[in-house]
This record gives sequence, structure tokens and C-alpha cells, in this order.
Amino acid sequence: MTELGQDAWPPAPLRTARLVLRASQARDRETFIELFASPEVGTYIGGPRPRGELQRAMPEVPGRRPGLFVIELDGAMIGIITLDRRDAERPGHIRPDAGEAELGYLFLPRAWGYGYAAEACAAALDWFTDALPGEPVVLTTQTANDRAMRLAAKLGFTEVERFEEYGAEQWFGVRVSTAAARDGRA
Repeated sequence: MTELGQDAWPPAPLRTARLVLRASQARDRETFIELFASPEVGTYIGGPRPRGELQRAMPEVPGRRPGLFVIELDGAMIGIITLDRRDAERPGHIRPDAGEAELGYLFLPRAWGYGYAAEACAAALDWFTDALPGEPVVLTTQTANDRAMRLAAKLGFTEVERFEEYGAEQWFGVRVSTAAARDGRA
């Protein structure tokens, strides 16, 4: 399977009607800490992390790696999107060799309810489809996370299975690019 390698990262910033998706910068450090320390953000991902621990552990330029986009609104970071390879040890796969691309996202609570996640995720998925044509993308969320379930449907993910992980029922879905579906590659 094609990897999202260093040579493809970071892409030029992606622009939507309201947002910029870009590589992480040093100025994002405090917002990364705010994001991971937020009790609201941590509700469906195992809880918040202690702010002091994050202050000590967070690198000067957090999230600088292939597959991570910072989401910016009016010059300020409001969240992140990740496109990572799914760990073969976790449940939920669509291929026997695992390693599917998996979409993840986190937004600050003050950015919730404005459609930013849908706008940013759609842009990241479009970029991914252009970068790796025919590659399906998977998404996992707790079934209790109503907002994430609605967003998955809006983005075109369809359910593959449900399973128990992290003490909660998980929904696992796949999004197949139109080109892959048309060519029978999914």
C-alpha cells in the first residue's frame, strides 16, 4: 500500500471558504495543550490529559508529522485533523493486511456547531483522494458520540461493523472515493 511519506508532506496549505488546513507551527503549542486538556474534547477519547503533563511533554512544534493538519480560522488554530494508518492490532479493518488510512479530528469546544469539522474534514479527504487515488479511508467513533456519527454520514462513511473498545461500543465505517468505487478497487 502507498504510504503518505515525507515527500508528500506537508502539502501547500489547503483553503476552504472559511478555513486553512496547514502544517503545525510553534505558535500552535498552547492551543494543542488547550485541546488535549479540555474535558469536553476528552469526553469520547479517554478523558482530558493534565495540563501540567502536557506543558512538560509537548514539543515546541507539536504535531509536526505527515498526516496532521492544523485547522485555522481567522489566523487562529481551532482544531486538528489526522490521516494516519490504522494500527493492525486494533479491531476494525477492511483489508486483511490492515493499515488503512484513518480519519481523526479534534476541535476546540468554542468551534463546535458551526460546520467547521465537516468543512475541514471534506477538504482533507479531497486532498487525500488526490494524493492517493483509490485508497479508502476509515473512521472510528463511539456510537454514543451523536455529533461524530452525523458527521461520518455527512462525509460519506458507511458502517462496516461495531465492536467494543476502550470500554464503549465503537462504530467503524469506510469511505470509498468515487474513482475507487467506479473502478472496483475498493
